[in-house]
Amino acid sequence: MSVPVRIVLIDPSHPGNVGSVARAMKNMGLADLVLVRPRAFPHPEANALAAGADDVLATAHVVDSVAEAIAGCGFVAGTTSRPRSYYWEFATPRDVAARVVALPAEVRSAFLFGSERYGLANDDLSIAMCWCAFPQIRNTAP
Repeated sequence: MSVPVRIVLIDPSHPGNVGSVARAMKNMGLADLVLVRPRAFPHPEANALAAGADDVLATAHVVDSVAEAIAGCGFVAGTTSRPRSYYWEFATPRDVAARVVALPAEVRSAFLFGSERYGLANDDLSIAMCWCAFPQIRNTAP
């Protein structure tokens, strides 16, 4: 089954992270990458860390706004690792994945990821239909 999913990176500052995302996307069978105001793209470091996902980078779109990035998407999920005290719906990654898979085949979904330093701004999250909460993983080993 093919589910149309777009990955949107907002204000990515490290080209290597863009390449790593492309590699992860390729491993999951995803190819629709949109970059909103990347600091440096294209970049050799992105290609180096893409490790076989150069085709994902080659077809990535660079846009100036989140609105442009999600154009044509019928479902948008924002991602966060920290709790927020707003009225948005929080869901687990598993719950959001189930919602995406249940959508009609022609409905494209977008997952918004914020900058490495600050994550998603509240304005960007306000566009999302739900928040996909990824709790931070802490090392509990002694």
